[in-house]
Amino acid sequence: MGEGDDYRLVVTRAGTTLAELTLAQLRALPQRTERLPISCVEGWSAEADWTGVSITEVLAAAGLGPVDSTVHSAQTRGGYRSSDVSARAARDPRCLLALEIDGEPLHADHGAPVRLIGPNRPGVLQTKWVVEVEVT
Repeated sequence: MGEGDDYRLVVTRAGTTLAELTLAQLRALPQRTERLPISCVEGWSAEADWTGVSITEVLAAAGLGPVDSTVHSAQTRGGYRSSDVSARAARDPRCLLALEIDGEPLHADHGAPVRLIGPNRPGVLQTKWVVEVEVT
């Protein structure tokens, strides 16, 4: 997975690419900053200011309204390499594909270059290293 000029976020449906966005194109979309927590099932929680583009904006760039989708990670193994996002959650402007945390670009530990973050989602469903939004 690239993190610079070679990074691409693809929006797909049934194996067909509907949109392909570079980091520069993601940054050019309207950005939002939201204070959201990550809550771990192990009992800890931490809040941060996340900045990125709403899932609604990414879907709109593919010519879609808010729809059910699955966000996929570049991670090839593990139970949390994808996360479902309902159309209802996609309509929430606080559901972001984050590019920054606390005013700084994401680093690898936080899921660089793009991470899913949204309200009322357990930490394990805040998918890191996002490379695809697959709509159903």
